[in-house]
Amino acid sequence: MILKAEKIKKSYSTSGELLQILKGLDFQISKGEMISITGPSGCGKSTLLNILGTLDSPDSGSLEICGKKVFSLDDNSISKLRMEKIGFVFQFHHLLPEFTVLENLMIPQRLMKVNEKKAKDRSLELLDKVGLSFRANHRPATISGGERQRVAVLRALANSPSIVLADEPTGNLDLESASHLMDMIASLADTFDKAFVIATHNPSVAMICKKNLEISNGLLKNISKVS
Repeated sequence: MILKAEKIKKSYSTSGELLQILKGLDFQISKGEMISITGPSGCGKSTLLNILGTLDSPDSGSLEICGKKVFSLDDNSISKLRMEKIGFVFQFHHLLPEFTVLENLMIPQRLMKVNEKKAKDRSLELLDKVGLSFRANHRPATISGGERQRVAVLRALANSPSIVLADEPTGNLDLESASHLMDMIASLADTFDKAFVIATHNPSVAMICKKNLEISNGLLKNISKVS
């Protein structure tokens, strides 16, 4: 098991009232799984992903990633765990505009002290896997929105994390680009045997995943599983 969350609760104070978003969620994911999380805006999808990604802490509950109990670690250890084990993809690609596609893929590896040659070789390998090698020396502004988001997914995989968390990765794309992106994610998940958790409003995106979960009234409900 890659990730296990138990009894995750999270509340926010708004206008003097306490709003309970997550009411005791239990969640786990194994190697190679693709799971979608659905639900209406404001239901807590992004909140849950932030907690699973160690970017936020719950009010109560436990989170274990690759055998480590996250909230018993100090801040530096959590940051190291996040960098080594978790990849992130957001609705907007957040590529660094002053760097080329290749350089954007190399940056997270260089932060992990990977030498330049190995980082470059790994980046070129990833680009080749999805047919984007010809964009290696292009800057983000010169490629399409769909291509930028595909590069963002590759960047999330650059350090070979155990799990990738994606928050509405197709939300800023047209239908065709969204379809290409999800096909690519499914292929990469299979090729590299990586776990993906995808928060989405898009039923078509959810249907590509092997397991679909819905946040309803602050709890997770298993709505379907594809064998």
